[in-house]
Amino acid sequence: MQSLIATAAFGLEAVVKREVTALGFDDITCLDSKVEFTSQNLHEGIVRANLWLRSADRVLLKMGEFTATTFDELFEKTKALPWAEWIPQEGKFTVTGKSVKSGLYSVPDVQSIVKKAVVDKLRQKYRTDWFKETGAEYTIQAAILKDVVTLTIDTTGAKNGLHKRGYRARATRAPMKETMAAALIELARYNGKKPFLDPCCGSGTLPIEAALMAKNIAPGLARKFACEKWQRIPEKLWKEERAAAYAKIKTDCEPIIHAADIDPDAVELAQANAELAGVDDCIIFENRPLSQTVLPSENGIAIINPPYGERLGAIKEAEALYSELGRIFNPTRWNVYVITPDEFFETAYKKKARAKRKLFNGMIKTDYYQFF
Repeated sequence: MQSLIATAAFGLEAVVKREVTALGFDDITCLDSKVEFTSQNLHEGIVRANLWLRSADRVLLKMGEFTATTFDELFEKTKALPWAEWIPQEGKFTVTGKSVKSGLYSVPDVQSIVKKAVVDKLRQKYRTDWFKETGAEYTIQAAILKDVVTLTIDTTGAKNGLHKRGYRARATRAPMKETMAAALIELARYNGKKPFLDPCCGSGTLPIEAALMAKNIAPGLARKFACEKWQRIPEKLWKEERAAAYAKIKTDCEPIIHAADIDPDAVELAQANAELAGVDDCIIFENRPLSQTVLPSENGIAIINPPYGERLGAIKEAEALYSELGRIFNPTRWNVYVITPDEFFETAYKKKARAKRKLFNGMIKTDYYQFF
């Protein structure tokens, strides 16, 4: 049985595993930066994983895994895999690659060898020496770690990872990926029952993802995927899975979500993004500085991605902002979650976090501080 791989940002593997488990998949294995699993119906699993995974980066179809220490070995073992079962004669395919701690360290050479092996296999199947490559896209990934080669086909789309929900046509400076925002909300165990607050909302990613989660709206419902054009996956299946996803939306759920930002342009953009996402009726947006924040209830969940000292402003400005957050939330009955790379955060906030988790927000190493 072929397996699927949901790739994940470092530190979020357990979150993605929780989502994969909730979707009912089998044989789940959590590894560094990925979660591998199987589906009783492979085609259905590909569709469902793409439509529903919130925190994963993309969904890969695993073609094979083997050890290779020479390029001849790489060629022969790659050629032995069932490429023609997925890639049709007119299929357009490219090969991406990476190599870590391997004797086959030249990534361009690895890509070239894998491409030649796949072409050779398809040439045998279709009995032709020429491929037009005018059809659907099949992005093959060759990943080598300590001489172990993993070959996959990207079902999501090489240029459009799962974070491309379709609602964020534009963004403010230093935006957070939608997948990261969803993971932060999942780690906070938000379920839509308590009030939610983001006082530094920027283009609105956190409150929008919170609304999508509360109303059980599949994050991939309004977008397209590379594998939608694959011959192996029936168009009817996509229609059925999308219809099932629409039926699962909690139309009677009315989450209380507040979002604010000091920048009026950011608030306007956040409102536009919320409309595109179909959750503008769930979120109250306000244009106000952090110092004017008024907590909307006695308790709730606040998730904050403040401007970082190294990213958008001076360190002293960041310290002042963190102190302001401490003033607003201490003491309160709110659960507060803050993601920042600034190691002086707790000192400025004037409270020790009950827990913190190391994450990478893009290429920035951060801590996710949790105050219960």
